[in-house]
Amino acid sequence: MKPDDLDTLFTDLQADFDIEQPKDNHEERFLAKLNKQAITNKPKPKVRKLWLPIISIAASIVLLVSLAIGSNSNSEITGLASVSPEMAKTESFFTATISAELKKLEASSNSKTRLLIKDAMVQLNRLEAEYKILISDLIESGQDQRVIYAMISNFQNRIEVLENTLKQIEHVKALNNNLSEKTL
Repeated sequence: MKPDDLDTLFTDLQADFDIEQPKDNHEERFLAKLNKQAITNKPKPKVRKLWLPIISIAASIVLLVSLAIGSNSNSEITGLASVSPEMAKTESFFTATISAELKKLEASSNSKTRLLIKDAMVQLNRLEAEYKILISDLIESGQDQRVIYAMISNFQNRIEVLENTLKQIEHVKALNNNLSEKTL
């Protein structure tokens, strides 16, 4: 449309525009109603799905048990601990870090982050399966350095998955906070 056409359109529609002004003290009355509504409307109790936290805790326990079995120092030491005392410390460090990150993940669990956590657990289980294969490769190869590096990289990947998931959860929380602020 040309500018002249727009001017013509607006002059033709000018009678249809709402040009009414609100009554005096409109803002005060509105705020009073809003405050009254906020006071009388108590938040409804949330219905919690009890099985969701139980499943996430169970998955974490399974992962921790599998890590403990992987670093078990019974008659036959497996994993990085079988290479040297320094590697045993490294494995212990990674295991403790993963455990701490899993606890953070469990603490962040809610209905909006359930799928993120579920996906992270699937990725961690896949990495755990790869680690078990690397343990057998380590035994067969006679402590080949490439296998040791792959095992360390596996631990780093698990920590990275957990850290990225926690970042995504924080992002989801920030988005939810922004949405709730906009709706107020």
